[in-house]
Amino acid sequence: MNLKELSKILGLSQTTVSRALNGYPEVNEATRIKVLAAAKAHNYSPNLRAQSLATGRSNAIGHVIPMASSHEMVNPIFGDFISGAGEVYAANNYEMLLSIVQDGGEENVYRGFKTRSTVDGVILHGPKMNDSRIDLLTEIGLPFVVHGRASGISTPYSWLDVNNRSAFARATDFLLDLGHRRIALLNGLEFMDFAHRRRLGYEEALTARHLPIDASLMRSEEMTETFGYTATRDMLTVPNPPTAFLVSSIISALGVRRAIEEAGLVMGRDVSIITHDDSLSYLTNGADVPIFTATRSSVRDAGRALSQMLLSQIQNPTSNPQSTLLEVELTVGQSTGPAPAVKQTA
Repeated sequence: MNLKELSKILGLSQTTVSRALNGYPEVNEATRIKVLAAAKAHNYSPNLRAQSLATGRSNAIGHVIPMASSHEMVNPIFGDFISGAGEVYAANNYEMLLSIVQDGGEENVYRGFKTRSTVDGVILHGPKMNDSRIDLLTEIGLPFVVHGRASGISTPYSWLDVNNRSAFARATDFLLDLGHRRIALLNGLEFMDFAHRRRLGYEEALTARHLPIDASLMRSEEMTETFGYTATRDMLTVPNPPTAFLVSSIISALGVRRAIEEAGLVMGRDVSIITHDDSLSYLTNGADVPIFTATRSSVRDAGRALSQMLLSQIQNPTSNPQSTLLEVELTVGQSTGPAPAVKQTA
């Protein structure tokens, strides 16, 4: 079925039907619902090429992925984010364009997107401190939203982020309340904004209890299982080792657990762990009882919300930037318990 045939069934002009399908605000809600229902009932699928010529839009959203494997955002978490975003794109007849580039080559890709009208907008991933990409996208006028935030940027822009600072302050407080005083931080790469904020939250909680900031208890690397394992293995061999680990990814936390068990210790009894859990669909934190005590936030839900935010911006280009700050929940699992000295005293 084509647009002309669908319009005849509805008794509406092709222009009205096209505008309803594409979400134009001048079409009233009742008409839009009627058109969408008829399109679904008759299995109407718009010709995206013709639609693009008519609307001046590509009906595509860009995601630019740096090639180097050392980049923090090239990790399995990205798959869950894309799954959530993809659901929204499919529901709105948008396609996804993934562009793989060498590190440092993103500017040319973004400028090409704009000059060739390849995409209607982009989602910017893995924001760094003082991220220059935000000013670039603002300058060239390509609609965008940011998964996270970039400290040091004063230009208004749309973003969605987890409250990383308060999450890690709360997690550190939880361990302190259990009597832990030697708490290690295994963080992501700290030129990434989320990791910087997590360290600030950790340090803030320690300072509030008048405890020193000990650089020997902090590590910052890619959030891999191997990083969690090697950092923990090394820390457990020093005099006065940490009794608890605060970890930026459940993937790294698996390595922390492996090192603890290899050392003949018991997680939750001898050494505690709190991790951040992105609620990954393929890597669940236990079933009925969580394995790890965790600060939790769904990256798939973030993909859904950010893509909706971007499509809204594309439909209403003069609207003000939007921002969403998500608070996390702290879920208590099997990986935490009182500090060993506290248990012995009891």
